[in-house]
Amino acid sequence: MNRVPNPLIDELADDLAPVAPIRFWHGALLVALSALATVVLVELVDGLWRGIASGAASSIFFIANGMLGLLGVAAAGAVLSMASPRVGNRHEGARWSTAMLGLLPLTALLALGAGGLYAAVSSDPYGFECFLAGAGFGLVTATALVLWLRRGAPVSLGAAGLFTGIAAGAIGSFAYGLACPIDSIGHLGIWHVAPVALMGLVGRIAVPALVRW
Repeated sequence: MNRVPNPLIDELADDLAPVAPIRFWHGALLVALSALATVVLVELVDGLWRGIASGAASSIFFIANGMLGLLGVAAAGAVLSMASPRVGNRHEGARWSTAMLGLLPLTALLALGAGGLYAAVSSDPYGFECFLAGAGFGLVTATALVLWLRRGAPVSLGAAGLFTGIAAGAIGSFAYGLACPIDSIGHLGIWHVAPVALMGLVGRIAVPALVRW
């Protein structure tokens, strides 16, 4: 059968250009570099707490910041996967890690009681500073993940935005937590978790418009 020339198809084909494939490890490296840059930025702006190395930090300090770090890794991994959608992407790790972080404010409530927790939060002179700093430093990771999503083709923009915000808030709060010497459960369970909730909400609202084609 003779092929019938179609000038329209030929014109469209002339505009095509090869695109480099998206590789997960490239995105993982980008997130790792953004997290490292965030820690360095915290050191330059506020200075990391030297008590971590000298043994002055309590166990809850390591538990809380470890949970934030793990959540940041899990949520960032979910976002990287969403840029290249495929059958079977369920992101259970990010969901369970988010639920796990909820244990911190719950523990603060159970340990201090409603009245005690309110008193601890309302009288904390550094709480709001940690809240704003954790969210602000999270913008470094948020920028990296948004750029990665723009390279890909995420299907669920709402979920991508939510986990982008969660990852950014968790990594930002983790990084700034390395500079914060206050290691009470009331402080860590509220003011260091709050940036994750805030950035998750902001990401859910703002990110879809930034990555939509």
